[in-house]
Amino acid sequence: MLFYLRIKLLFLYCNLKISCLNKYKILNDPIYGFISIPNAIIFDIIEHPYFQRLRRISQMGLSHFVYPGAHHTRFEHALGAMHLMQKAIRVLKTKSIEISKEEEEALLIAILLHDVGHGPFSHTLEHSLVTSLKHEEISLLFMQKINKDFNGKLSLAIEIFKGNYHRPFFNQLVSGQLDIDRLDYLKRDSFYTGVTEGNLNTERIISMLTVVDDKLVVEEKGIYSVEKFIVSRRLMYWQVYLHKTSLVADYMLVNTLKRAKKLIEDSVEISCSDPLKYFLSNNNIEHFDDSILEKFSEIDDHDIIMALKQWMKHSDFILSKLSKSIIHRDFPKIEIRDVAFTQAELNTIKTKTSQRLNIDNTSIDYFIESGIIENQAYNLNESSINILYKSGEIKDITDASDHLNLLALTKTVVKYFVYYPK
Repeated sequence: MLFYLRIKLLFLYCNLKISCLNKYKILNDPIYGFISIPNAIIFDIIEHPYFQRLRRISQMGLSHFVYPGAHHTRFEHALGAMHLMQKAIRVLKTKSIEISKEEEEALLIAILLHDVGHGPFSHTLEHSLVTSLKHEEISLLFMQKINKDFNGKLSLAIEIFKGNYHRPFFNQLVSGQLDIDRLDYLKRDSFYTGVTEGNLNTERIISMLTVVDDKLVVEEKGIYSVEKFIVSRRLMYWQVYLHKTSLVADYMLVNTLKRAKKLIEDSVEISCSDPLKYFLSNNNIEHFDDSILEKFSEIDDHDIIMALKQWMKHSDFILSKLSKSIIHRDFPKIEIRDVAFTQAELNTIKTKTSQRLNIDNTSIDYFIESGIIENQAYNLNESSINILYKSGEIKDITDASDHLNLLALTKTVVKYFVYYPK
């Protein structure tokens, strides 16, 4: 009897020790240094297979073809965002903003899982594998599924993520025009690409946050930091996210999967992983149930790269050529300008390309793409970035700022592009 009692005490001690270890885990991040995991439930969510999958999802799609260092993942971004959220919560608490322990934990879970629904190469394939849902909607499905595994402990985080919680500033911290998500990805993407224009002083911005009537505002002293944030966002979009080579690579990958779908539709055999083949074979998934969600959780960047390497040797000329172009980084020429390309210009490009590649007009669209790119640094129609003056007056940043170009950054800048084989 005494022996069994000792065994039971040892078992309880080990569980307690593991729980303590989980509670005080720290990770080393190249941007912020040590990141602490505050409690056991956060640790267990990070250990969940759905979250671990983010290690295999590129944060910046195919941008590494332009910026060789841009190989960071959604996993790193999510942890970084959680770290910044911890700082934001501490700052708000020092300013007498009441945040309960349950609310604090829910905020951390919401920001940790805000991108868990991204597919392979993040935004690049946003509407290619799953056309019926955005990544935010898939993130919500993942959160609801994880919530079942955790016996409802994510319920408050889900309400915050959906914007249903009665304190609006909670959702603003997770998803707004000056949210924790943007603060991390701008600084992180700047670091890994080496584009210094995105290197924000996140500490300064977070230290200036406060809450009035349960809405997020920035103290007057933070005006210039917010101005830099908006300008940095604009520059990062032009220099990084909408870089012409990244743009071409993204469209080529989308067209490659489009061709794979067409071949499967025509009963042509192609090799790829079973989960990837499922989504290539089913274009319009209306009911995204648990079994489909599980299949989605099994695909990541590696499935796509392995498929491309196999398709390089496929007998279909279009699939093979597109796959080789991506793997070997042999991209088409792209032209970008401020006025739209005429139909006559596009027809001339198509005719020349068709003759050179010896393919018919029905297939030429796999190699030529035209369209528009848009950049809007600050949207007046979304939740505002509000500045709080010492007098108590609150103004939108565009009214509060004396920066002559800030209002201009609210306008959508449109450019036109066309790419075609060299």
